[in-house]
Amino acid sequence: MTTASRLPGTYGPESGANLADILERVLDKGVVIAGDIRINLLDIELLTIKLRLIVASVDKAKEMGIDWWEDDPSLSSGARHRELAEENERLQHRLAELERRAADTA
Repeated sequence: MTTASRLPGTYGPESGANLADILERVLDKGVVIAGDIRINLLDIELLTIKLRLIVASVDKAKEMGIDWWEDDPSLSSGARHRELAEENERLQHRLAELERRAADTA
């Protein structure tokens, strides 16, 4: 079968679509995979695991309102800097309060 005789949108060794093309399409549109695993014993639910996986580009995720990584200090340097600045401010206030108390007792 030649490439010209293949149906549009089909993939295979002769289709001309490579992994990069497929990945680009998936990231552009996004893919959601959802599933639940439940373990029951004698009609008593022992464990439920809910799995949700979204594969999308950063731009597509932001378009969908998903941007949790921006506030996670382990994933975002900006979030880490904000966290350190807030901690620094708390420590400065605490130090100032301790110095004030020390001056009042002296």
